[in-house]
Amino acid sequence: MKNTTLCYIEKDGKYLMLHRIKKENDLNHDKWIGVGGKFEQNESPEECLLREVWEETGLVLKRFRLCGVITFLADQWEGEYMYLFHATDYVGTITQCDEGVLEWIDKEKVLTLPTWEGDRIFLRLMDEGGPFFSLKLRYEGDTLKEAVLNGTEKLV
Repeated sequence: MKNTTLCYIEKDGKYLMLHRIKKENDLNHDKWIGVGGKFEQNESPEECLLREVWEETGLVLKRFRLCGVITFLADQWEGEYMYLFHATDYVGTITQCDEGVLEWIDKEKVLTLPTWEGDRIFLRLMDEGGPFFSLKLRYEGDTLKEAVLNGTEKLV
């Protein structure tokens, strides 16, 4: 199981979204997601978050919170523990991203874009601003087959 971070940076009712269209053999090809990536050796979730956001956007986060941990299981790719963050303050100027195109998208429109089905669940939980959560998502191909919140509440 690999460890990753994912961050949704919010400003003026919009999220900074990454349209993943530049990398070949990209599991997330043509999907819209937040920014983040894989842990490097000896990194904490926060260190990975700050490095990945800076590398992909040129921004330095000033205020962020860890919303939850998502366990991804799938029959076609490696399992993953993803640390989900929400950020509301940053400094810097957005740069080009070598993984896709960055764009500010109205929060209400995000779910109309091509995303993973499970992303819709954790985005809702994050937007509600509730307590820290654990979410298990199990895919067969691109189809979400199971979603379990906090180990007990079956959502799918």
